[in-house]
Amino acid sequence: MGSHDHGLPATLVELATDRLRDAILRGAMKPGEKIVEEQLCADLGISRAPLREALRLLAQQGLVEHQPRRGSRVTEWSPADVLQLFALRLVLERHAVETALPLPDPVASLEPVRDALENMRGASDALARDDAHRRFHAAVVELADNRQLNIALDPILLKLQLPMATNLREEARHHDAADGVKRHREILAALETNDPAAVVAALEGHGHLHYLGLESHR
Repeated sequence: MGSHDHGLPATLVELATDRLRDAILRGAMKPGEKIVEEQLCADLGISRAPLREALRLLAQQGLVEHQPRRGSRVTEWSPADVLQLFALRLVLERHAVETALPLPDPVASLEPVRDALENMRGASDALARDDAHRRFHAAVVELADNRQLNIALDPILLKLQLPMATNLREEARHHDAADGVKRHREILAALETNDPAAVVAALEGHGHLHYLGLESHR
């Protein structure tokens, strides 16, 4: 990744990036919270250079934002931002599904989607769960075998890390923690029908509006 471009040890940058990403996705660092570099350097036992490189990488993922003359803070998406990102993801997924289906060999083609779902079910922490969740949605779009579509989706999924992690946390607090996996299993079941209309309906019903304190439409 970009850590080598600055002549910094990749391991220190990776350590800082993973620790901060985990803290943000777990909610230990809240949206809008100011990032105090001196404190983080002390907490992580690293110098300022690898920390700043980690913050640069997290900014590319939409988890951290730099403010001129005011340092960095954890990104705070507005409800409109979140709705727009989820809507964009749906547009790309719908296009992918309508292009890809019917699949000539659904059993083989859907293996990456199944694997991602299994990893979501077995995830031991916020980072693993988020990686599997992102992988699931990427695997759905990859069914279209459209490189440019995959490239377009990637930054959207990265920016959705924080709202998706917040969703899963809130869902675990108010509902059965397995609900998130259940909704993704419903998307897989629709894909297995090999009917694009059924998959689009499942994707559209994959509601995230509870993140905004609104009624979910699933």
